[in-house]
Amino acid sequence: MIEFLKKIMGDAHVLELLIILVSKAIEVSIGTLRHILVNKGYRKQGATLAFFEIILWVFIASRVITGITDAPIKGIIYSLGYALGVFFGSKLENKLAFGKVLIQINTSLDYADLISEVLRDNGLGVTTVDAKGKVSPRVVIMVYANRKGKEAIIKTVNEIDKDAMITVNDVSSLSGGYVSSWKRVGK
Repeated sequence: MIEFLKKIMGDAHVLELLIILVSKAIEVSIGTLRHILVNKGYRKQGATLAFFEIILWVFIASRVITGITDAPIKGIIYSLGYALGVFFGSKLENKLAFGKVLIQINTSLDYADLISEVLRDNGLGVTTVDAKGKVSPRVVIMVYANRKGKEAIIKTVNEIDKDAMITVNDVSSLSGGYVSSWKRVGK
């Protein structure tokens, strides 16, 4: 077993392996963020991140490729760094929450006016549509907002009507109408 570990480790030093792991995790996090930014229309920011991503990739990959026969552990550490980068990149994007969402709130007539009033008082554009439920009349309230503020909106609605059905959809493009920046409540 010790011989096997020596063969895998080769001449790799722990510090070098740590640098490969951390650098690859950072590179893939940047790549994940870049991909999401470009898909959401932030092309300039995505291109800037691509520059730094590829610089990291060139140096990390060359270090691993040139030394993989002497220390196969570098390939394993590189792969682990990739997996960590995907995880942390998605967490980072979720924290930054780029883009807009459409929040649809399906509520009873009893709560519709109050929910609409509270959301409008918080600076949001609100559209209501009368609807027919299986048992009773309903109202669908539609709100376009920044993704970053969606949790506050959902919390507000749930405080008024805990039985409201809430759906959230990402919006790829939006023009016209009243779209709030959600600065007052969303932070």
